[in-house]
Amino acid sequence: MTIRLLIVDDHPIVRDGLRGVFDGDPDFEVVGEAGNGAEGVDRALALAPDVVLMDLRMPEVGGVEAIRRLRDRAPAVRVLVLTTYDSDADVLPAVEAGATGYLLKDAPREELVRAVRAARDGQAVLAPTVAQKLMGRMREPAPGPAEALTERELEVLRLVAAGSTNKESARRLFISEATVKTHLLHLYAKLGVRDRAAAVAEGYKRRLLD
Repeated sequence: MTIRLLIVDDHPIVRDGLRGVFDGDPDFEVVGEAGNGAEGVDRALALAPDVVLMDLRMPEVGGVEAIRRLRDRAPAVRVLVLTTYDSDADVLPAVEAGATGYLLKDAPREELVRAVRAARDGQAVLAPTVAQKLMGRMREPAPGPAEALTERELEVLRLVAAGSTNKESARRLFISEATVKTHLLHLYAKLGVRDRAAAVAEGYKRRLLD
């Protein structure tokens, strides 16, 4: 059966390159493209691809949030992350969100094609460096008890994980931007981190985020 693909990446030249990889293969059909996560979710719901090739760092809505939305609204669609980044702050949230696989953009064409086939069948496909990170994280001792976040701090953390800016979070929570910054500083201290990405990664590690 032909594997239907949707390509989601904010760089047109990357989308063109990926389309070129699959267009000449009769086993694949590129049914559409999208330039950000929100557009990707809409296209996936409309086109029903078998596999979505998903970049992570995109404007408006990033890949992790798009994966969460697809998991909730189109759980049959497999998502294969294809990105330049393999840091813990990128890998762990994507896998936790429901990505079937995680490859880097320097993967050879043959590896990418195999990965898409495997993702269609629901098999986990991980770049070697990503697999090592996940294995290393699994071997780490569980984090010790941390000072509990307040409900408001948890709300701020969830909004940060969803990609909201301080201004957007303030509007959503009906508080000032300065108050959001204060909550961020408090939750950074409680989680033992220094920035937003690390806070999100630690939030997933401590299962404070779904």
